[in-house]
Amino acid sequence: MNSSSAFAQDPPGIKFLRVKFRLLAAVSTKLAFAAAWQLFTTPRRLVEKKWETAALADARLFWVPTAHSKVAAYEWNPAGQRTVLLVHGWEHRASFWGYLARTLVAAGFRVVAVDGPAHGASPGTHTTLPAFGAAVQAVADTLGKVYAVVAHSFGGAATAGVPVHFNQATTGRLPRLVLLAVPGSTMAVAQRFAALLRLPAAVVARMMQHVQDQHGRDAESFSLLHMGSRLPVDRAVLFHDDTDASIPFAEAQEIAASWPLLDFRPTTGLGHNRIMRDPAVMQQVVEFLQ
Repeated sequence: MNSSSAFAQDPPGIKFLRVKFRLLAAVSTKLAFAAAWQLFTTPRRLVEKKWETAALADARLFWVPTAHSKVAAYEWNPAGQRTVLLVHGWEHRASFWGYLARTLVAAGFRVVAVDGPAHGASPGTHTTLPAFGAAVQAVADTLGKVYAVVAHSFGGAATAGVPVHFNQATTGRLPRLVLLAVPGSTMAVAQRFAALLRLPAAVVARMMQHVQDQHGRDAESFSLLHMGSRLPVDRAVLFHDDTDASIPFAEAQEIAASWPLLDFRPTTGLGHNRIMRDPAVMQQVVEFLQ
């Protein structure tokens, strides 16, 4: 869960949740963990905006089977010579890429965007970073040759942190990777979530142990700080805004420091979401993909 994007502004129920978790933890760490994990892995279904409907109007919807379900994907300009895959963040969906999709189509690319598990039109109510990454992997395998990936926030963490493997039948490398406002550390995300709800350390420790038990690796091993420089990518660029209230700018600086070949391009005044549709950023993305 991208906890900070979900709760960047404390919602009215936050005090209730803090009391709830304090009481649960007093009774049983196990009960508090179960409730915290459910919240941590449950994205809200946001009301669709008119511009989102317009964004998908000229896209072809298709479904991609996953290990336990299926996910929705959308294709623009199927005749494009090179394929760009767009991966949204927590509580977003494929339609949030409408502005960039049109820009990429105008530049001649075939564009595909996915609705992650429990997001958009895709079924489900819960998802995790590995499950999200597995769904992106299923889409990547269906598409065949992928030239570039553009990923935002949680989607970037899932794509590059799990990581997703591209072009496995050929080079095994991804020519271009564009990251927007991605977290550097999965532990930092969990700690922000815990701080918001004032979860006891024992509950957080149980969450981390659950990840280890489920996936055979510790939570921080999914971090871009750990995985970024190891990715088989020809060229990668990171855009991150210095006013981002969801993912601290310092995390982007840490990613850049840990990844010598990464092209780091800071922005200012765009925040966490507007960076996806800023004309100047979109133009830079197109130029980077040429």
